[in-house]
Amino acid sequence: MSDDSFPNSLVEGPVNLFRDWPNPAVPKVAAGVYTIWRGNELIYAGMSGRGLTSEAISSHREAGLKSRGLYSRLSSHWAGRRSGDQFCVYVADRLVLQTLTRSEIEEIAAGQLSMDKLVRTYIHAHLGYRFAEAPDSRIAFRWEKFLCSGAWNGQRPLLNPH
Repeated sequence: MSDDSFPNSLVEGPVNLFRDWPNPAVPKVAAGVYTIWRGNELIYAGMSGRGLTSEAISSHREAGLKSRGLYSRLSSHWAGRRSGDQFCVYVADRLVLQTLTRSEIEEIAAGQLSMDKLVRTYIHAHLGYRFAEAPDSRIAFRWEKFLCSGAWNGQRPLLNPH
């Protein structure tokens, strides 16, 4: 991948905090890639808008589609619900679980404490994101693969290295 085709905004510049969601700068309909950070540590790289062509993006925008792609994916991560969101599952398993006391684990098992709420709280307290819109899902997939492979700075994301 040539350096000029990869958006440096995914790895440089200001990080948007999940606690400040929603972010009006994130396009409502877009294919793209996002990186998730815990301080300076790359935690996750993902893409959204699978199957979206540039024509489909234009068509959905003209039709006033509420949200599809980047916005809906980041919103899902912000919500912290593990069902249907692999990132939130990773956060639960790899980041939140290790912080729980025996008592909290027992409360979760008894249905007295919500693991999804703990995941959401962790995401809001510790994680931020960067994003870049792609012309279509094919290019977004290439950018995601580039990041997950460690091709950027030799650093692979903690939660989804490939």
